[in-house]
Amino acid sequence: MTIGDLIRLLGDGDYHSGEQLGIRLGVSRTAIWKQLKKLEALDIPLEAVKGRGYRLARPLELLDGQAIIAELPRDSRRHLVRLFIEETLPSTNQFLRERFAHGAGHAEVCLAENQSAGRGRRGRSWASPWGRSLLLSIGWRFEGGAAALEGLSLAVGVVLARVLERHGLAVALKWPNDVLLEQDGTLCKLAGILLEVSGDAQGPCEVVIGIGLNVFLPDALRERVDQPIAAVADQAPGITRNALAAELLDGLLGMLVDFEREGFAAWQEAWNQRHAHAGRAVDVVHGQARYTAIAEGVDSAGNLCVRREGREERLAGGEISVRGRS
Repeated sequence: MTIGDLIRLLGDGDYHSGEQLGIRLGVSRTAIWKQLKKLEALDIPLEAVKGRGYRLARPLELLDGQAIIAELPRDSRRHLVRLFIEETLPSTNQFLRERFAHGAGHAEVCLAENQSAGRGRRGRSWASPWGRSLLLSIGWRFEGGAAALEGLSLAVGVVLARVLERHGLAVALKWPNDVLLEQDGTLCKLAGILLEVSGDAQGPCEVVIGIGLNVFLPDALRERVDQPIAAVADQAPGITRNALAAELLDGLLGMLVDFEREGFAAWQEAWNQRHAHAGRAVDVVHGQARYTAIAEGVDSAGNLCVRREGREERLAGGEISVRGRS
């Protein structure tokens, strides 16, 4: 029995006693009680009525591989080699890195309901509530080496933004890896992107693109996180995770098929149109150095152009962090 098995039963709108749940799932009432406690610890609220049993306080849509593939246009299905749906993983990126290590991984996608060791940029942890985010990784092999990857994370951001804008979200992009949502005049973090590259700098290399997208956010998590965060459902409450996953995969697969040939130049204008800090003062943090500059656009390689004391500088990714000034 998994948490997903229990959620499928509790999510039908009816009440179920501990005894009924145990019979359906082939476990003891004690095992059911322990799993119900786990749901509460995961901020999945339950309704309990004496004499009737338990049910979910709010519906929770589980990921469904067949539903996602059914929503994909034919061209995208043709490019997708394999789709994995997992309940809990240390990391969807790690899952695909291991697939590459065994000779697979290219054009494969992994989604998980939860990950125990999810990471953002520069090793930061990525908090994600069980079953209410899109934790998605896609693997791709490039023949042209690391140079072919310039600006790839920014192009991924544009794909994300275009999908979300179709649902009415007011999205902005923060260089190099964040997607922000404007809420009441505040830019709140909505999604993060993490690229992990292995292979030959001059020849074939393998990339795992990881995306963590907040779809629904419990209030308790918002209170624990030390920065403004937002969820897709804040502005598009009718969204479904499976349909959103299919839209993202369609956009990502289409972008990746052409990226090595076209490069980031084909995405540069679209990124600059959504630039969260264009023309604004930003704090640039590079190791122990920190200074203030005016953010301009990104160039055709995905470098951020800033103006500092009248001189233009170009910032590459790596360990550089750019923070908007309030």
